[in-house]
Amino acid sequence: MTWRGSITASDRIFACLPYLLPLISCLGFAAPLVSQFPVVGLLFLPILPIAAIYQGVPFLSLAIFFALFLLVVRNESIARFIRFNTMQAILFDIVLALCSIVISYVLRPILPGGLLMDTLYNVIFLGTLAAVGYSLVQTAMGKYAEIPTISDAVNTQIP
Repeated sequence: MTWRGSITASDRIFACLPYLLPLISCLGFAAPLVSQFPVVGLLFLPILPIAAIYQGVPFLSLAIFFALFLLVVRNESIARFIRFNTMQAILFDIVLALCSIVISYVLRPILPGGLLMDTLYNVIFLGTLAAVGYSLVQTAMGKYAEIPTISDAVNTQIP
């Protein structure tokens, strides 16, 4: 679906970049799967330096969030395709942050570890990989990644 105008190759590249945020954020949920299948960890070696900087600098994630939201999503001079994908990546990141908070403060005190927590971590990690992977493929093809609920929320935010 092309919303307004054509989608150039540079638009596709710039629209793919924000999806690094949820990829970096989901690495915290990868530990159980990587411990069972170490080869999965090798897939993320290219983004580990970026993740180290992103997670190592205090408040960098907050600064990037505000920069993307205010300078990209709210800037109507930028192509809608880029703004849509940026907002979708931000929403993925927010969902991952909420999952992390719920696990830390609600589930971990009740279920300190074991198979159930590992399964939950795997579901969150693999679900994020699937959603981001789908979004990246659709974006690279110049199409809008329509993910139920998330894309609806994005469309309400993007004029």
